[in-house]
Formats: sequence, C-alpha cells, structure tokens
Amino acid sequence: MPYLVIALAGIFLFAGCSKVRARTVRLATTTSTENSGLLDVLLPAFKELTGIDVQVMPMGTGKALRTARDGNCDVVLVHAPEAEARFVAEGWGVNRRRVMYNDFVILGPPDDPAGLKPTASASSALKKIAAAKATFVSRGDNSGTHRKEMSLWASAGIEPAGEWYRTVGKGMGEALTMADQMMACVLADRGTFIKFRRKIDLVVLVEGDPALHNPYGVIAVNPDKHPHVKHDEAMKFIEFLTSDEGQKLIGGYRLDGQILFHPRSRYGAGPGGGGQE
Repeated sequence: MPYLVIALAGIFLFAGCSKVRARTVRLATTTSTENSGLLDVLLPAFKELTGIDVQVMPMGTGKALRTARDGNCDVVLVHAPEAEARFVAEGWGVNRRRVMYNDFVILGPPDDPAGLKPTASASSALKKIAAAKATFVSRGDNSGTHRKEMSLWASAGIEPAGEWYRTVGKGMGEALTMADQMMACVLADRGTFIKFRRKIDLVVLVEGDPALHNPYGVIAVNPDKHPHVKHDEAMKFIEFLTSDEGQKLIGGYRLDGQILFHPRSRYGAGPGGGGQE
C-alpha cells in the first residue's frame, strides 16, 4: 500500500508539473493569414523551438485590434499600417515589427465583363467596374482587405452603392467563394487567392499597382494596459517571426511553386515598397 500511495503521488506531481510548464500565447490574426496556410508551417516550428502553443483567433484586422485593445489576446498579426500605427500611438500595443508582405489583386470572371484588362491602375479598374455596374463583392468587415478596398474607392472618387455592390461581412476565403458563385469582381490578397485558385474560376484581372502593396505587422499587447497578458510569450513569438529562421520559413512557403509572402528582409522590393516600422 505505501508503494501505491507513493506511485500515485508521483503521478499527480508529474501531471501538476506538466500543467505548470504548459505555455500558450493568444494570437489574433487576419483570416487571410490563416486561409493561406502559412500558420500551419510557422506554428509547429515555433512550438518546437520554444515549447509555446499558439492559440489562433482568426478575424479581420479591425476586430483583431479591438480584441487586443480589450486585452483578449496577447499579440496581433495584421495588415493595416495606419491602424497599426494608431494602435501603438494610443498606447495599446508595443514592439511593433515588420514581418512580411504580399500584394492585393482584383479578381473577376475570365470573360472580364467590365473590361478591366489591361488596366494597370487599381483606381481606374474600380471606375470601370462602377461604370459597368459589374457585380463587386466587398468583405465589409473592417478588415485590412476591406480598409484597402475602401481607400481604393476613395482614390477613384467613388462611393460604391447599388445592387451591383454586395457587402458580405465575411472573411477572405468566404468572400472569394461567394464572389466566385456570383461571377463577381473582388479584391483579395494574393496569398489567399493562390490557396483558393484551384477551387474557383475567378482570375487575376488587375495586379502590380503600387497601391496594392500589402504589408503585415506584428504587435504585442501593452502589458502596462493589460497586466494579465502574456508579454514574454508574445515577445518570443515576435522574435521568432522576425528571426532568420522565421523569415526563412515565410519566404520558403510556396504553393504550386509560387511564393505567398515575401519576408521583411525584402520588404522594400514589393509593389509600393516601404512599409511600417
């Protein structure tokens, strides 16, 4: 009997220690990042290196930053430079870092009913879409993609409205699927398009405009605002993403031989160059 008691005590002690050692970090990130499949490559490598599990909370950039502002996550990975800068300036986030970039593309039906090709300017393309009243699907969710879309409409001098303009309030993958079902035009990040292109008939009609540059940044939630957040774990995640190993994994992630995201080491080389600090 004493041996049994000792054995059971050892089991409970081991289980308790294992529970104490378990570490997690909550990541609020864009649906485009998750839809692309990149996190399936990054997160196992991060856990192997640090022992930290990442709890992924996919949502639009606007919601991700609100979640962080409320202290309901530890770190955010998003793609809206102006909103990111404001989030840090207001004191909600710290240690903002550039991570990677890709670009946005305007997709549409192969027969190009709005005559977008060979338009090189995104704002000119949107003018043609509005003039033709060609169906356009908008995410309408205050995400980074939606914010970019609205800035492009503003540059075109158009306030989109009418039966042809469909606001869906969905993530990138769902918006792509709905646009495909309607044979509509849609703004998408290239990474998600590459991931979904075998499932849809839409094709790239407009690309390469510097205005379509799509930078991603990572920010830790400010522990002075929310003392309960796991700042150490968040910083380890940021350090991993921006390390040589993390950057190599980002640049090496490909589908059908195509790169989905360019690492920050080549940040200024993409459409539009520059980006956030």
